[in-house]
Amino acid sequence: MTFSVSGGLIIAIGGQMAALAIGLIGMKAMEAIGRNPESSGKILPAMLLGMAFAEAIAIYSLILAFIK
Repeated sequence: MTFSVSGGLIIAIGGQMAALAIGLIGMKAMEAIGRNPESSGKILPAMLLGMAFAEAIAIYSLILAFIK
C-alpha cells in the first residue's frame, strides 16, 4: 500500500492537532480539579467526552488518508 504526499499530510496534521487538543483538554481539566477537588465528579466525564471527540478527528484523518 502506498501513501501519497497528501495522505501523509492528512495524517500528520490531523494527528498533530488532535494530540494538541487532547493535551490542552487534559491540562485544563487537571488544573480545574487541582483548584477545586470536589468538582472532579463533574469535570472528569466532560474531559473524557472532549478527549473522545478530539480522538475521533484523528481517526477521521486516518480514514481519509487511506481513502486518498
